Amino acid sequence: MKRKWLNMLLLAGIVGVLAACGNASSEDKSSGDASDNAASVAAIKKRGKLRVAVFGDKAPFGYIDKDGKNQGYDIYLAKRLAKDLLGDENKVEFVVTEAQNRVDVLKSNKVDITLANFTVTDERKEQVDFANPYMKVAIGVASPKSAPITSVKQLEGKTLLVNKGTTAEIYFAKKYPDIKQQKYDQNTETFEALKDGRGAALAHDNTLLYAWVKENPDFEVGIKELGSVDYIAPAVKKGNKDLLKWLNTELETLGKENFFHQDYDATLKPYFSDDITADDVVVEGKAEK
Repeated sequence: MKRKWLNMLLLAGIVGVLAACGNASSEDKSSGDASDNAASVAAIKKRGKLRVAVFGDKAPFGYIDKDGKNQGYDIYLAKRLAKDLLGDENKVEFVVTEAQNRVDVLKSNKVDITLANFTVTDERKEQVDFANPYMKVAIGVASPKSAPITSVKQLEGKTLLVNKGTTAEIYFAKKYPDIKQQKYDQNTETFEALKDGRGAALAHDNTLLYAWVKENPDFEVGIKELGSVDYIAPAVKKGNKDLLKWLNTELETLGKENFFHQDYDATLKPYFSDDITADDVVVEGKAEK
């Protein structure tokens, strides 16, 4: 009889453990689903805030002004997205990020959308879902006017300054692996390094370089375009079809009202020289044919 009761107690214990494991698995799964849905359109509306990753030091695309406010081409777009989704352009929470963290902030559900001047590449498509493009760009190279770099061949035996996680870094690593790269996390660090002579030239998005040399007339964009013309687009977490669908519809609607030309006039035009036009830079909400 004693043995029978021991067996029954043992069996009850096993059943309890199995039930607990089952509950834990269900909780884990439920928690995972909740995390995955945290950036859905319904979740954003319930939260009342659209969380957007932007740059804090990449004028005129995304930067923080002297009053501590986010400004720039990407910020102008983010506010309009918040207005159309939540009824108020102020219902946007800006999360400042670095180039190499633009994917991670989506994967970790810290933001709903990444707008940080994010160039579409095949490698990045494997990690995030890109919406329609709203800008086009190529790689450029800036250098001092006193020692101009006008061809890649001139970089042999010299140091090229780049930002980590950018298309410029990837392009030169693949196409010109023998050219020494000096890499920095922040744009401010990279441009200060060029001013200090720590490299012969700096490779970055040509649109950014056009703006920077206008403010720094001792430098020039000696190489205006390398590689193919690429597109910049908003990105969402991989598999977030709900938000992606809303975003693509929204971008096409904005394109019909010429929104991105307005954005250019408000945020980019003052930074560029007169030989650069909106049509050189913007895309009105869907891929060009």
